[in-house]
Amino acid sequence: MNEEALRALVRETLARLEAGSSAAPPGRDPGMRLPFTSHPSHYQYALPPSDGPCLIEPAVPCNHCGYCQSHGH
Repeated sequence: MNEEALRALVRETLARLEAGSSAAPPGRDPGMRLPFTSHPSHYQYALPPSDGPCLIEPAVPCNHCGYCQSHGH
């Protein structure tokens, strides 16, 4: 996609938004909603706070990033 095609696409989108059109993009049903369900990657484990080594990388101190409390996603 070149710069002129991108600019045309942006202008078209802005015009559609300013006109208040609720038209869906081509190939998409306007009534279709994305399902929201919980996913295992959103779960967090209740681990006690650590001031010692990191559970994931024991050679470094814990910096409380929370990575060990999730599936890492």
